[in-house]
Amino acid sequence: MNDNASAGQPISEAEALERLEQRDDPSQRYYAAWWLGRMRCQNPKAISLLIDALGSVLGQPASPDDLMVARNAARALGKLQSPAAMASLLQALEHSDHDLREAAARSLGESGDTKALPALLSTLNRSSIEPSAATQARLDQPCEALLEAIGCLAKGSQDPSICQALQRFCEHPRPMVQSAACRALVLVSGDGQWAEGMLNLLNDPEPLIRRGAVLDLGASGWRDAAEAIAGCAAESNIKLLALRQLLEQPLQGPAPSALGEQERHLLTLMDGLL
Repeated sequence: MNDNASAGQPISEAEALERLEQRDDPSQRYYAAWWLGRMRCQNPKAISLLIDALGSVLGQPASPDDLMVARNAARALGKLQSPAAMASLLQALEHSDHDLREAAARSLGESGDTKALPALLSTLNRSSIEPSAATQARLDQPCEALLEAIGCLAKGSQDPSICQALQRFCEHPRPMVQSAACRALVLVSGDGQWAEGMLNLLNDPEPLIRRGAVLDLGASGWRDAAEAIAGCAAESNIKLLALRQLLEQPLQGPAPSALGEQERHLLTLMDGLL
């Protein structure tokens, strides 16, 4: 194998494929899976090898090393958006490993394939919202990833059954799950009333929660949140990212090609943070 193939060093597509195909060094496979996703490699062999890496841990016992590679393979497959990966990602959503389920959920959300919605909703509905969840080291399901994926795939559908499934998570004992649920509801319903929960979290004493709410508001596309985002006690780079999302991906459809009053206002807010 090429001497440049040590983890973290720049490699070519051919080297990445070689590294993922070999079975002797899990760290090489881990980096190769990440690289192929990061570079949006559409080589059919890359997709096949990534599906194999994910499939190697499904339905059978797996070593920690194999799980490590499978998680990165799942993440990469989401970025590549290959329909061929759908069956494996759906199966990974049922795996006992929490981190693999989370990676699969995020990738299903990135896939753009609404056929994943029933499985995502089913997994979400199995999650507990009992008060004890607030103190658990880890939730029983990757709720934030599931909510984000559902919001992406069902955006603008106004499906009442999906909205009903999401609403109970607005009362989740963990603030970041509440925020993710509100974000998903804004996206699915198109109704800014659901942003209220995220706006409230902008005043949370915990910086991490404020940052998360800022990013969720940006991802929701609800432009009425712009002033609150700009005024939140969070880092300017986080607020700039959220405002940019509002500018480029508004809730009510594609951003106009010409700058209107809303766009100019957003740019003014962004200039004030530089």
